[in-house]
Amino acid sequence: MNNLKAVPRQRQGSCARWKNVSSEHLSWTENDSIENQLVNHLIRTIGTEIDIRKRQILCILNDKIFNAKHDNIIQISSGSLAEGMDLPGSDIDMMYVDDGVNVTQIERNIKHQVQRTEVFMETDTDHPGFTRLRLVAAGKTGNIFLSNECIVKTQTGQYLSTTNFVNHMKQGHKQETLSTHGPCLSDKNQTIDYAFCLRSKYLPYHVMPWILRYRRQWPPNVIIDRIVYYGCLLVPIGPRSMPNCNLLWRISFSVAEKQLVHSFNFTQLLCYGLLKLTLKRIVNTNNGVKDLLCSYFLKTALFWVSEEVDIDTFQLPTLFICFYLCLNKLMSWVNNCYCPNYFIPEQNMFLGKINTYNNNSLVSVLNSIKYRGIRGLMQNLFHYYKCNISCYPPYSDTREQSILMLDFLFYRFFGIMVTDTEIMSNLTKKYNVLTFIESLQSSESSTFNIGVCKFHYASISQYAAQMLPPPNTNYNIHTRYHRHLHDSKQRDAVTGWLLYASFYYVTEQYNVTLRLTEYVLSKCSPDMLWMSQFFHSEEVVNNYRHHVHYSMSLNAKMKTAVAYDLLYLQHLSIIPKELYLEVEDAFFIIPPVIMSHCLRFLCYHHIGDNINRQQTLRQLSLTRAVTTDVLSNTYTLIGVCCEISGDNDAAFRCYNDALQCDYYICPSAEKRKLRLLNI
Repeated sequence: MNNLKAVPRQRQGSCARWKNVSSEHLSWTENDSIENQLVNHLIRTIGTEIDIRKRQILCILNDKIFNAKHDNIIQISSGSLAEGMDLPGSDIDMMYVDDGVNVTQIERNIKHQVQRTEVFMETDTDHPGFTRLRLVAAGKTGNIFLSNECIVKTQTGQYLSTTNFVNHMKQGHKQETLSTHGPCLSDKNQTIDYAFCLRSKYLPYHVMPWILRYRRQWPPNVIIDRIVYYGCLLVPIGPRSMPNCNLLWRISFSVAEKQLVHSFNFTQLLCYGLLKLTLKRIVNTNNGVKDLLCSYFLKTALFWVSEEVDIDTFQLPTLFICFYLCLNKLMSWVNNCYCPNYFIPEQNMFLGKINTYNNNSLVSVLNSIKYRGIRGLMQNLFHYYKCNISCYPPYSDTREQSILMLDFLFYRFFGIMVTDTEIMSNLTKKYNVLTFIESLQSSESSTFNIGVCKFHYASISQYAAQMLPPPNTNYNIHTRYHRHLHDSKQRDAVTGWLLYASFYYVTEQYNVTLRLTEYVLSKCSPDMLWMSQFFHSEEVVNNYRHHVHYSMSLNAKMKTAVAYDLLYLQHLSIIPKELYLEVEDAFFIIPPVIMSHCLRFLCYHHIGDNINRQQTLRQLSLTRAVTTDVLSNTYTLIGVCCEISGDNDAAFRCYNDALQCDYYICPSAEKRKLRLLNI
């Protein structure tokens, strides 16, 4: 039990009924009021309350399924998308907690012969919001994130180094080619940030006043209790004012903040979106103050205002007043060069960023926003706005667009999924996760969420099929193959069928393989939405809209218009024996078009059809990977086929090309090149 949970709080103000009003229930005296127009513009940009809640639930569902797969790593979706804000340019923020490390504030409670690694959180009075982590005992069970390289020895003990910790995590993810971005690691396009962190089940003592302080109706007691129960996270970065400090860890309230935002009513959510749009489209377009503010400061202002005023202040007709209150709060902070952390007010979040040398310029920009009023704000935020414009049709008239945006948010999440190497090594665990997803699916009422569950079920079924013994082992194994391969077809338009083609190839049913690969190639049209791409052009989006109907289920849409690259697991039984080398050391990802041509080439080779074999090899040589991520694998596969056909010179060139790729190098390319040279 958290040692802070039993502490009584001051009585909150009388509870007011929260008005979660949707766009269909707007009721102003003047239908064309300027406030009405602001709300309608925001709803078109941010979405209805239902849209926002669906995004929040999608992230929660994603975390639940990921965490069911892993025993020692906990995934936490964070950032704007997890809060439900899908604004243009929003990236994906994922936090990963090493559950094998126990962080405590009470050292005497640590019992020796510990199973988990024990770390003591030392309070740092000079740097509120930060802490040192002293290693007390190394656990018997292995840690996911920590290693000996992360430990720094000092005169007062062994401490965890933030710099060494981030470098260690970067080394452990070489295949993804991640770069350092503050406490996070980012992918090559900086579209997703991974934060690897530790969790303390206890809130630091500095947070005691937040639990006790007087507030009106927000946040409600149930949210405060959840925050106290969860504790906090520890992120590997020190204060901005001490750039070379590598022993101070930032205390992160990301989970608490997500719970707070999820408790917002619709007006609070719209106000949050309005603040973020103002930062992006007005403040940060001014080069003199660009990047001085961040959305975290704006969210903090909204937290403080929400706590200080009656919750009935946050209603749709008074949205601009709520925005105005937050703007005033922010301006007072900038004037004083002091932004108090919502949980630990002694922590000035402006340190190292806003000071007496640059705050006047920022105040001027914020003042100009304030005195231009609601009309000026709208003219700056929405370039198509005109003073006499009538309200656009209600957002409900664009239901198709709303569904489309949710689809593509889902595709963004699962187009960049990191391979679950831990679950792949354990078939029993995989069956447990399949059972969990079935249970989760049965508890869902939303057809979209049911579709998300079915997608995950199909994905794990693909992995399960690849982990079975060879298909000719016995009848029971043969039956299990067919069950998993049948379920795997629900994932997208092609990968399930292509796994089936691989299955029939290794069982020497070459004619069936040829028919299946012909079907896969017919599905792989240029109009297909490829999940290996994070961003999709307007043309791709329009093609998707053309090929699917918004009333179709998510799985039906994916089986019609969406394609993944095929992932072969390490040491699987249903890959052609000619490609065993490709899965000897790691998994192998290949575009469906490339693999289809490769399987057809191998089939024609086995049945002695040299004419079709050579024609297929020409087609394969002219085909290129959809993205650079799998280009090296593509060259390697073409080289294998050239080598089988007897053209060693072409094979050598392919292996060389595979070794020259920028983003990722196929591990087997060097081996095949050396084997070709008889080295």
